[in-house]
Amino acid sequence: MAGVRDLYEILGVSRTATQEEIKKAYRRLARELHPDVSADPSTENRFKEVTAAYEILSDPGRRRQYDLYGQGDVFPFADVGDIFEAFFGAGTFGRRRPPRRRTRVQPGEDVFASVSISFREAAFGTHRETEVEALERCDRCAGTGAEPGTAPSRCRRCGGAGQVQDVRRSIFGTVMTARTCPSCEGTGEEIVSKCSDCGGDGRVAHVRPVPVDIPPGVSDGMDLRVPGAGHMGRAGGPPGDLYLSIGVAGSPVFERRDQDLFAVLEIPMVQAALGAELEVETLDGPERVKLEAGIESGTVIRLRGKGIPNLGRRGRGDLFLTVHVGTPKDLRREERRLLEQLGEMRGEHAEKHAPVRATLRRPG
Repeated sequence: MAGVRDLYEILGVSRTATQEEIKKAYRRLARELHPDVSADPSTENRFKEVTAAYEILSDPGRRRQYDLYGQGDVFPFADVGDIFEAFFGAGTFGRRRPPRRRTRVQPGEDVFASVSISFREAAFGTHRETEVEALERCDRCAGTGAEPGTAPSRCRRCGGAGQVQDVRRSIFGTVMTARTCPSCEGTGEEIVSKCSDCGGDGRVAHVRPVPVDIPPGVSDGMDLRVPGAGHMGRAGGPPGDLYLSIGVAGSPVFERRDQDLFAVLEIPMVQAALGAELEVETLDGPERVKLEAGIESGTVIRLRGKGIPNLGRRGRGDLFLTVHVGTPKDLRREERRLLEQLGEMRGEHAEKHAPVRATLRRPG
């Protein structure tokens, strides 16, 4: 295992440095790395490392022990904190504390599901009941995780402390460290006779309907949080939340961009030339649109407030209709004759195989 960096290297001094040189190096680094001076979070561990190295090397006795024990970067320690604790005891470096005993009460995990709604439901909101599989309290053991008639008991491995101690020996003496008990996960309790239904978890999976109010203005892919609809907590802990990923079906007519809607308004050539009053279908029902005579393809008509409602606040987007003038096809003989007459009257008649001079203009 690769060991921790050499303590002299951490302070940036040679192994023959005097106590005064070690002190000066520490003061210089402390001014640069102190959390009150540097806003960089990564410097905090570096500051602790420098402080621990200085505490050892500034003490002549501990420095001699360190020099005798090893050279360079070969030490039986995972980090400088282990070296520091070998001299000063466990729980001192970096304000370490022994693991606290945990409670068996734990909040439930979140549940993730999806729901599909129509384009109109996304616009105006809807109420749904969606089937969700989540962990609920086990009825057999009433959530204790133990077989009926039994109860959780004191952990045999840690004696109820929630932590176990490891002892190792080094040239500096006996080093004792504490860690969370792996048997009881720090709770101090173990279930000897586990419930046959839940296997000791205190919860079992159930599929239940969850009522959901989907607000107006949601969009495809949006996540909706339903508080308290997730997995039940352990040992009476609070439940988690439900996160619903919303899938919105597309519209055959409208294209949505944020809260605005866009569509193409197809009109015949005659209505474009003479003008007309049309009735178009919007999300709110029929809406009258007045066309000025001579309207051209590409003209955009804006219907204010006919778009998607704003999510969580007042107001709505707009509906933009782009006019497209349709050119008649498959003309009957009489219709073609009338158009030719119109062309002659307007000086726009085009003979077959006779080129007509066209006019170009700049786009926009």
